[in-house]
Amino acid sequence: MPSPLFEEKLAQSGLDLAPLSVETLQVNVTRLCNQACHHCHVDASPKRTEQMSRATVDRCLEILERHPAITKLDITGGAPELNPHFDYFIESARALGRHVMVRHNLTVTIDGNPQTGESKRYLPEFFARHQVEVISSLPYYQEFFTDKQRGNGVFKKSVESMRMLNEQGYGKSNCKEGSGLTLNLVYNPVGAFLPALQGDLERQYKRELESKFGLVFNSLFTITNMPINRFKKDLERLGAYDEYLTRLVNAFNPSAAEGVMCRSLISVGYDGRLYDCDFNQMLDLNLSEEAGKTIYDFDLDRLLNRRIIFDQHCYGCAAGAGSSCGGATAK
Repeated sequence: MPSPLFEEKLAQSGLDLAPLSVETLQVNVTRLCNQACHHCHVDASPKRTEQMSRATVDRCLEILERHPAITKLDITGGAPELNPHFDYFIESARALGRHVMVRHNLTVTIDGNPQTGESKRYLPEFFARHQVEVISSLPYYQEFFTDKQRGNGVFKKSVESMRMLNEQGYGKSNCKEGSGLTLNLVYNPVGAFLPALQGDLERQYKRELESKFGLVFNSLFTITNMPINRFKKDLERLGAYDEYLTRLVNAFNPSAAEGVMCRSLISVGYDGRLYDCDFNQMLDLNLSEEAGKTIYDFDLDRLLNRRIIFDQHCYGCAAGAGSSCGGATAK
């Protein structure tokens, strides 16, 4: 039996998920990455070449300067640090007084640029100097499960990179010597199931990482694996796609749905096109002409009055405790 359309499920629950604000401009600056993770919804890898141009970066900065209500810049990729204008983007956004978050995979600091060989070991100090919030994926606090999802040696490199961030003061905001530098970790399940409760996992991560490696961080975000792109192909190869989607549908939570990130965020692709979220971006679900299709058509009033584009993958954000770039959306 086919799963009900996501919008039908919303209607059955009496929900009309209209935009609430545009608090965050989330910008995907590259598809290039030093890794090729099994769950990656971006299909990022060392072979990708897509990069945001300096002109498009400048346009994003113009939007931030023009709209003080957009208080956060969320930079993602690929490994966003591999965009040649990455440092400039951060420095300029911070000069505008914006809070800057970077989706940092940890290992890029150790591996550097896979295409040019450029070192990225300066990143922890650079992040600290500009008070960047670092959000880093770490599938598990054990080596076997992390390497299974992200490749051999990833866990050890991640530990080394976290140690470098801790040395700069990251993750110590809750300690007496707190620096105010935020390091948050992201958990994705290793497989076709929903994440465990975010609070429980956070306590496990903190206990294990500190006791075994002396590492600290601030918060853990749980994010559900979206049934799109690379992860969807794996599910289909295993004959598990329908089963996984059914699991998401059965776990639909109206409270989680109300907190979906597309209600307070706009996603910008490397080519300047606009989307409701990063997942829609990877499915090429571009905004309508009426809402403004590119960063050059950006109109805040039109964006606040748009209809958000939903599809079946949206069940991932509304299942269980919910899933967003900031972790769970419901208790």
